[in-house]
Amino acid sequence: MFYNVLKYVVIGPLLRLFFRPRIEGLENIPEDGAAIIAGNHLSFSDHFLMPAILKRRITFLAKAEYFTGPGIKGRLTAAFFRSIGQIPVDRSGKDAGQAAIREGLGVLSRGELLGIYPEGTRSHDGRLYKGKVGVAVMAITAQVPVVPCAMVGTFEIQPPGQVVPHLKQVTIRFGEPLEFSRYAGLENERAAIRAVTDEIMYAILGLSGQEYVDEYAAKAKAAQAERSGQAGPGGRTGPTKKFPKSRR
Repeated sequence: MFYNVLKYVVIGPLLRLFFRPRIEGLENIPEDGAAIIAGNHLSFSDHFLMPAILKRRITFLAKAEYFTGPGIKGRLTAAFFRSIGQIPVDRSGKDAGQAAIREGLGVLSRGELLGIYPEGTRSHDGRLYKGKVGVAVMAITAQVPVVPCAMVGTFEIQPPGQVVPHLKQVTIRFGEPLEFSRYAGLENERAAIRAVTDEIMYAILGLSGQEYVDEYAAKAKAAQAERSGQAGPGGRTGPTKKFPKSRR
């Protein structure tokens, strides 16, 4: 109930008014049944913009820190994320990935939409980073389609450290659903889940037009922090990898 109030009465109308999102490929979202929406992650605003424009409810696996912040602000943030049905996932420790997969499969087993950012964290420089394989494990195990999504312009409206977003138009672009039935039963095979993950990231790349970095975002962030200003132009770190442009 509260989810619908936020989406249709409070937050949704404001987001549409201020950011005038241009939506492409909305017809690629299944009208019913379980599916994964896998997108790039450029801004904190992504959490609100995508759900606001989807006709169906979507559940994201949110980092546990959103639910454990101190003080009044922390309690309000936790209450908000719980009210919109987001699921806290502890990303620390060796079992963090398995916990996220279990939670995600639970959402899919109910025939719902699951939102995932395969990079695992927000991009700190606007580039697209290597995807983690959890999305592939869930897609193969649940045998559900994966719809690639590209948020375009959200990094510019709210880059890291920007508390209040700039009021500019953004684009939310959905690609054709990807299906991986040919990998059925191979969710524990490293080569298979890496291949599926790379196919998903390539589809996102084709929609977003970002520069791709063949390195995990968290590792690149840590390296940049260690260098403390010793990175190259624009503060960029990590090896880039060129992919041919795909057709849309």
